[in-house]
Amino acid sequence: MNIGTINAEIRLLDIVALVEDLPEYGIYRGQVGTVTDIVAENVFEVDFSDTSGQTFAELNLTSQQLMLLLHEPISYLSQFVLN
Repeated sequence: MNIGTINAEIRLLDIVALVEDLPEYGIYRGQVGTVTDIVAENVFEVDFSDTSGQTFAELNLTSQQLMLLLHEPISYLSQFVLN
């Protein structure tokens, strides 16, 4: 069953995952961060912290470099963001 594509916009304090390696900053695909600022259209400041809350990277990243992590079931979100 094809339920469509999620097109939710990334917002302040959203949890996101990196979708590409950035070894020059010591972060890699799959690492999870929090959006701490919206810098420009489709550009976000993302804070990457360890499990004790210590920031190990804080970068400006584009929406193409990030995947929004969803905590609700797709069936719930579909009423808001499905195409």
